[in-house]
Amino acid sequence: MTWPATRMPGFPTHPSPKGSTLTHDTLASLGWDALYRTEFEPYADVAVPGRVVRVDRGAADVLTADNPVRVATDTTDEPLAVGDWVALVATDDRRWTVDTVLPRRGAIRRAAVTGESQAQVVAANLDVVLIAVPAIPEPRIGMVERMVALAWDSGATPVVVLTKADLVSDPETVVADLAASAPGVDVVAVSAATDGGLDALAGYLQDGRTVCLLGRSGAGKSTLANALLGAEHLATRDIRSDGKGRHTTTHRELVVLPGGGCLIDTPGLKGVGLWLGDDGLDRAFADIEELVPHCRFSDCRHETEPGCAVLGAIDAGTLPERRLASWRKLQREAVWIAARTDARLRAEQSKKWRAIHQEVRRSGRIRP
Repeated sequence: MTWPATRMPGFPTHPSPKGSTLTHDTLASLGWDALYRTEFEPYADVAVPGRVVRVDRGAADVLTADNPVRVATDTTDEPLAVGDWVALVATDDRRWTVDTVLPRRGAIRRAAVTGESQAQVVAANLDVVLIAVPAIPEPRIGMVERMVALAWDSGATPVVVLTKADLVSDPETVVADLAASAPGVDVVAVSAATDGGLDALAGYLQDGRTVCLLGRSGAGKSTLANALLGAEHLATRDIRSDGKGRHTTTHRELVVLPGGGCLIDTPGLKGVGLWLGDDGLDRAFADIEELVPHCRFSDCRHETEPGCAVLGAIDAGTLPERRLASWRKLQREAVWIAARTDARLRAEQSKKWRAIHQEVRRSGRIRP
C-alpha cells in the first residue's frame, strides 16, 4: 500500500490505505472544518495546512491536501502529537517545516515518562475514544473507569468496546457489568475474529471524525483496528500464556478509514501515570456526582456523616461500594498529580534561574 506518486521533493512516501487519493476533500474527511479554516487564516498566504499522522524522534509525517511530507519536529515550542493540525511553510531548499500548531480541541494526556512536570500528549483533536476491554482475562473494572475518565477529559466521547466477546459464554453479563461502571457511556461487544458486533461501531466511524483506540496491552486494539480498516495494516500478537498482554503497537499512528474519517491506534497504557483532570472524573463518576448535592452537609466527605446521600445509596443497594472506593482513589491520584506537577514546575524554574545567575556571574556582569 503506497501513497499516490505525487510528492514534494526530498520527502519519502508514506503508507496509505489502498486506492486512496489526496485532494482538498481529504482534509475535510480527516476533520478539517470551518473553525480550523478560520484559525488557519493568518497563515494562509504563506503556509499550507496538514495533519500529523506519525511522530518519530526528530521527525514527523504530515498529511496535506496534495501529498504526505516529512518534517523536522524541532521547530515548535511544544512537541508535536499525532492528530495535531499544523501550518507548514516551505524553506529555501524546497523542504517543509512546521510554522505553528493550531490550537488543540482537547487531547489524551498522560504523565511524561521522563518525569517532567508537563503531560505527554498521546493523541490530539479527537471526537470518539474507543476503549478496548478484553473479555478474557476478566475485565479490570478499575482500569475501565480510569480510561473513561481519561476519554472524557480529552473532550471526546468515550465508547467501551468489549473485545474477544466470542471467547466468553455470556457476553451480555460482562457488558452489563461494564455499563454499570461507565454510566452514560455506550458499551458494545465485538469479536474481530468473527466480525460479530462490528456493525454496531459503524455509527461512530463517520467521515470527518477522528476515532482513537485506547486500552491496555493485549486488549485487542490492533486486531480491532485491522477489522475496522478492512486490512492487515497493524501487527497483532497473541496474549501471553499468563493472560497478560504483549506490546504490539509501539507507536501512535493515524490512518485513513475506508469510509472516511481516521483512526488513531495507541500503545497499551498502564494504569500508573495517567493524567487525570477534574472534569473527566466528574463525568466518569456522574452517578456519584449527582448524589453529592443531596448530602446534608456541603463539606460531606462521604465517610461517616449523617445524612450522606452517597452512603445512603450504598446502603440502599443503588450504588456499589466499589464505585465509591474507585472514585476516592482516582480523586487522590488527581490531587497527587497536580501537587507533584506544581512542585516539579517550581523546581524546574528554580534550576533554570540558578543556571542563568551562574552564567551571568561567569560573564562578569555582576560581582559575586
